[in-house]
Amino acid sequence: MDDHKIIAKVGGSEEGYLFEFCSDGVFLTVYPKSEKGLMFEMSDMRRVLKDFSVDDYDLKLLTDTLKENSGEPVLLGKKFILPKEFEGAVLDEEAAEAVREHVVYGAAIVEVAPDKLSATLRFDIGSRESVPTLEMIMDAIRLRNVKFGIMPDAIKEAMETRRPTVIAKGEPPQNGKDAVIDKKFNIGEKGVPVVDEHDRADYKNLNMFLRAVKGQVLAERIPHTKGIPGTNVYGDKINAKNGKPKPVPNGKNTIVKDENFVVADMDGQIVDKGSKIDVDPRLEIKGDVGMATGNIDFDGAIVVNGNVEAGFVVKAAGDIEIKGMVSGADVEGRNIFVKGGVQGMNRGRIKALEDFRASFAENADIEACGDIYIQDVAMHSTIRAGHHLVMDEGKGQITGGNLAAGEEIRAKCIGNEANVITRVSVGVNPMLQKEYQAVLKEYNEAKKRQESLNKTLSTLEKIDMNQLPPAKVEQLNALVRSQFPLAGQVERCERRLREIDAELQKMRNGRVRVLDTMYPGVRLSINSIIKNVQVKETHCTQYVKDDFIVVGAY
Repeated sequence: MDDHKIIAKVGGSEEGYLFEFCSDGVFLTVYPKSEKGLMFEMSDMRRVLKDFSVDDYDLKLLTDTLKENSGEPVLLGKKFILPKEFEGAVLDEEAAEAVREHVVYGAAIVEVAPDKLSATLRFDIGSRESVPTLEMIMDAIRLRNVKFGIMPDAIKEAMETRRPTVIAKGEPPQNGKDAVIDKKFNIGEKGVPVVDEHDRADYKNLNMFLRAVKGQVLAERIPHTKGIPGTNVYGDKINAKNGKPKPVPNGKNTIVKDENFVVADMDGQIVDKGSKIDVDPRLEIKGDVGMATGNIDFDGAIVVNGNVEAGFVVKAAGDIEIKGMVSGADVEGRNIFVKGGVQGMNRGRIKALEDFRASFAENADIEACGDIYIQDVAMHSTIRAGHHLVMDEGKGQITGGNLAAGEEIRAKCIGNEANVITRVSVGVNPMLQKEYQAVLKEYNEAKKRQESLNKTLSTLEKIDMNQLPPAKVEQLNALVRSQFPLAGQVERCERRLREIDAELQKMRNGRVRVLDTMYPGVRLSINSIIKNVQVKETHCTQYVKDDFIVVGAY
C-alpha cells in the first residue's frame, strides 16, 4: 500500500517479535515459539511502546497477540513519536516524509522588547518534541507582525542552540546634537600658581585674571544637528529629536565673525558670564587708594598696586586685584584678590560677587557669592562663602569668629588649644536666599502688572480706534508696546528663580573637612543641625547622616 510506509523497526525474528512503526500505525508481529520458548516478556513490549510514546493501545489486544504468536502483524495503535535516536536514520525519501508527518514539534515563541527595537525567539519544547521548522518559525514571526531587521543567521543559530536568541533588530533613532559653545580659554587656570624652572610654586602670581587681545578668538559655536529617524521591528518609523540651537555668546567689546566665532574687539579682561562673553578694560592704580585718589568706583576691572587705606571704598563691576593690604576699607567687585591680606579693624567690609582670595584675614567681614580662599589664618572674622571656604594652604588656621559656606568648609585646623569659640556653618547661603526672596517679589509684582495690562488690552480690542483722537491713539499704542518688556521681565525672573533653586539643592550635602585638627570650642551647624565639639577630632569630615552630624574620614 502506498500509505503503508515503514518508518522504524524494533526487534526481528531472532528476538521473537517485530514492532513496525509505519505511516498508518504501529504493528506488532509475534513469531511462533521456538524450541527455546518465548524470548521476551510483556514488560519488554510495553517498554518499547512507551519509548515511542504509544499510549492509546488496547492492553487486551497486546496480551492476545502475545498468546497467539501467529506470525502476522497486528495493528496496536495509530499515533507514536519517533525517539531522538531514530531521527535522521531513515534514508528512503518516502519514509523520511512519513517521519516528518509523525514528528511532534515544540512551539516557537517570538517576544518583542518593550522599546520595540528587538525581537527574541525562544522555544517551548517538551522532552519528546522537536525544534519547530523554519516555516513554523517564520509563521510565528509573521504572527507577531515583525517585519524589519529580521536576521536569518540568528534564526539558524536559535534552531541549533535552542537558546533564546535575538532574531530581529530595529534601528534606534539618532537624536541630533545640541549646539555647543567651545570656549578657547580655560577658566580653571584662574588662581593656579605659576611654577618656575625649579618647580617652585609662586603663590604671589596666581593668574587671577584671563586677558584677551584684540582679534583673539574667544569662543566658537558648533551648530546643532538634525536627528536621524529610526525604525522598529514592526517597520514603524521612530521620530528623532533635533539638537537644540544655542545663540552665539558675544557680549561687551566682542564681535561675531563667520556666524559662529566670538572675537575680542579690544584688549582687556575675559569675563565669562555663561550665556555671554565680555571683554572688560581695566583701571590700574599705581600706588595706594587713599587721600590722593579718593574713593574708586569703576565699571570694569581694577588693579591696585599698593594698599587700600582705612575708610576708603574700592568698587568695580569687574575683578579687583590689590597687591598690598586692605585695612578697614570697603571693597566690592566680581572676583577680589588681596595679596597682602585683610586687616578688617572691625569696620571694613569686602563683598565679592564671585570668588575672593587673600593671604590672611583678621577682624574682617568678608562675603563672596562663589568661593573664598585664605592661605594662612582667619582670626575672629565673619566670613560667608556661597559655595566653598578653602583654607588648606599655608597654615590654614581658623580661630574664632563666624564662618559659613553653602557647600563646604575645608581647613587644616579649626579652633585652637585655648578652646576659643569658633562658629562654623555649612549648608546655608543667606545671600542666595536673600536674592531668591527679592527676585520672587519682583516676579510677583511684574506678574500682577502683566495680568492687569492683559485685562486692559482685552478691553481696548473692543474700541474703534478710528473714533479716537491721535493723542489718545498714541497713548494706547504705547500701552500695547509696554507688554513686551514686561513679558521679558517675567521670563527673566522665572529663569533666575529656577537657577537659584538648583543652587540651593546642591547645598543639602554640606561638609566640614579638617586636614589636621578640630578643637573643642568649635560649634558646628550643618544643614541647621547643631553639634558642639567636645574632644579633639583629627583628619576628619563632618557631615549629616540620619539627622545627626557624624564624623568620617577626611
